[in-house]
Amino acid sequence: MAKLLSGTEAARSLTDQLQLRCSELKKRGVIPSLCILRVGSDPGDLSYEKGAGKRCEMCGIRLKTIHLSGDVLQEELLQVIRQQNEDPSVHGVLLLRPLPSGIDAHLTANTLLPSKDVDGMTDLSLSGLITGTKTGFAPCTAEAAMAILDHYGIDAAGKRAVVIGRSLVFGKPAALMLTQRNATVTLCHSKTADLPSIARQADLLVVACGQARMAGRDFFRPGQIVIDVGIHQGEDGRLCGDVKFDEAQGIVDAITPVPGGVGAVTTTILAKHVVEAADKADE
Repeated sequence: MAKLLSGTEAARSLTDQLQLRCSELKKRGVIPSLCILRVGSDPGDLSYEKGAGKRCEMCGIRLKTIHLSGDVLQEELLQVIRQQNEDPSVHGVLLLRPLPSGIDAHLTANTLLPSKDVDGMTDLSLSGLITGTKTGFAPCTAEAAMAILDHYGIDAAGKRAVVIGRSLVFGKPAALMLTQRNATVTLCHSKTADLPSIARQADLLVVACGQARMAGRDFFRPGQIVIDVGIHQGEDGRLCGDVKFDEAQGIVDAITPVPGGVGAVTTTILAKHVVEAADKADE
């Protein structure tokens, strides 16, 4: 039976550390502050906003929310972002995505200052990840996966890592971060030939393809560590990941559950980035 890599436990440990860091900042007169900017009322956005707000409250971060209608004009949205850029009391801005179809998402994201981009969505933040210059922050979900590895003392150095999924939100950043940790990384996607065979070669298999229960028995072998990044509502109404958990659990050495895995750590990483941004702003 595979060992469960609980994101809930990792998040609890990180939260304890962040509470101490927030207390230290407040002694210096700095109150870490996050602005959540939501356009429209997508149920997923509402859920993430609620979770992020709860985590911020637990850590001692001040929360500011701005809600705009789904038919907001592009320039109005950009002006709101510019106002947050110029507000010294706001250390981080989370722009919930996806944005409505009438909004230029690339222009909107890149109006945000990288120093306040706590979810790694700007071009400069991503280039900082590539070059190792730490301009801005890494995407929260990708860093959450790394935080789980750290919490359980899993060293990626020398391991064969396979990442399934090439999005800028997770796949590509995670591949870069694993490379920086001296893993040998193969980045796969929907056009990859003989994907199960490549997946079985992995010592560390990271699945973020966005397709419920896509990775089944033929993707796994004994000795593997599996990080399941997906989260979906299954046909039975229960949450599930991109991995067929029941099939993997009997084969691999360790696996993250869904729910209670990577998703449980993501809002904690968001809070961590806000605290780091506040610390940098006070230097």
